[in-house]
Amino acid sequence: MTYCLGIKIEQGLVCLSDGRITSGRQVTSARKFSLHGPDGAEFCIMTSGLRSLRDKTVAYLDRALSSKTKSPGIATMLDAVDAYGKCLRQVAREDRAALRSSDLSFNLHAIVAGQMPEDEAPTMFLVYPEGNWIEVEQRTPYLSIGATAYGKPILDRALSHETGLKTALKLAYLSFDSSRTSSSDVGFPIDLTILPSGERHWRTVHYEYDDLLEQRIWWNEHITRLARDMPDGPWVEALLPDQGGNRLSLVIEE
Repeated sequence: MTYCLGIKIEQGLVCLSDGRITSGRQVTSARKFSLHGPDGAEFCIMTSGLRSLRDKTVAYLDRALSSKTKSPGIATMLDAVDAYGKCLRQVAREDRAALRSSDLSFNLHAIVAGQMPEDEAPTMFLVYPEGNWIEVEQRTPYLSIGATAYGKPILDRALSHETGLKTALKLAYLSFDSSRTSSSDVGFPIDLTILPSGERHWRTVHYEYDDLLEQRIWWNEHITRLARDMPDGPWVEALLPDQGGNRLSLVIEE
């Protein structure tokens, strides 16, 4: 399992991917984020699923992009996701039956993101194992793959298309932290990447567990304090009648 998150806001794109790889009882780390295409016109791919499927699909894509005779023209992100989808379907034709005979599923999901020369703005797509895709939309400005359930609530509550880039980076980390806390298959290291609107080059950083110790301690302390300081609900009087007294009072002026 893994956790990869892509956010699209007015100020650009934010991408986060964890680096934990689990195989039975073995835990290793590997990068699940990669950039493809020429300098200044790169798009990123983040994946969830069998590592062998990712490596083969990305290798086919890089071969197609570097081909002098058969290279697909990548003028828009629609071209990019179409090129990735063709490589994915080729791998599916070659490997799906063998995987099925070993009781394995063809389970490669991907987020493909960026801005190509003819795109008016950055965008991203979620590509399913069958090669079909959906594009991120303004009402729900994020896409996630892997262990997605735990990181969704904070995004659904706090993220919007108008959210600033600095806040979106914090929400991306907190979404990952929630997934890491609740799922043993998600963990450090992480790759955090942005493509600001109006720029053509990705900015990427890599963090290990101890690098974000301050943020992790701050969040744990404050979320615990917020739960403690929240106004008491009616359940306190009903269930704990001797411990009331912290309810929020509403005053209505006539």
